[in-house]
Amino acid sequence: MDEQQRAELGAFLRARRSMLDRAAHGLPPAGRARTTGLRREEVSFLSGVSVTWYTWLEQGRDINPSRQVLDAVATALRLTGAEHDYVLRLAGFSPVRPGSSSAVETAPAHVQRFLDALDEHPSYALAPDWGIAAWNAAYEALYPNVATTAPEDRNLLWLIFTDPAVRELLDDWDDTSRRFLAEFRAEAGPRLGDARYRDLVGRLREASPEFRDRWDSHGVGGFESRERVFQHPSLGRLVFEHHQLRPSDQTDVQLVVYVADAETRKRFPGR
Repeated sequence: MDEQQRAELGAFLRARRSMLDRAAHGLPPAGRARTTGLRREEVSFLSGVSVTWYTWLEQGRDINPSRQVLDAVATALRLTGAEHDYVLRLAGFSPVRPGSSSAVETAPAHVQRFLDALDEHPSYALAPDWGIAAWNAAYEALYPNVATTAPEDRNLLWLIFTDPAVRELLDDWDDTSRRFLAEFRAEAGPRLGDARYRDLVGRLREASPEFRDRWDSHGVGGFESRERVFQHPSLGRLVFEHHQLRPSDQTDVQLVVYVADAETRKRFPGR
């Protein structure tokens, strides 16, 4: 941290500390019946950080707090996710954390409205474990099984390796399944110890020898926008450009959007 970053971190921590509700922390009013604002020693106690070290943080001293210390202080001060990220950035740490391991069964309503607004572009939303949490009518026209698959099996990775209809739909199943698996592993790495991920990987290892062999090769890859070709049973060859984005207020959800080329737009119903 440079001097300005240290000063800003200290000022931010002081401001947040002064706004805290003492009663919410189980603390009595301070002097003159003041009900807001914690003392430094109280934050020290709640975070398990020494009073001296925490005081130096607020004073902008030339010290290098660990991420563990900053996480503990953020918890004690009850910072929001955005505030926690801000503290980490000021200290030179990446704000990216593994995120929630809890299930996202259904995407928020505003995400569904966004997918619907994409109209003729097949689009869907993925939960952190790649469960398909929402989709639009155009995606259902491309892959009708998404609406009839049991919720517990409505997972992109599961469908790629177990649904024969997906294998027939994908023009390049071998390459696409390898790419998707490498992308999934790269994203899921910090969460693979969670029960939901262990169960998914365990089920896939039993259900698909191809998944088992590829999983054991430990391939890891990042997403790249690219051309995707589908062999639709009634519409024939369809060509799309594959895009991915994340809502800034729902970073655990990723949106996948297929943009049709000129020829496909003439034939694909989209709705």
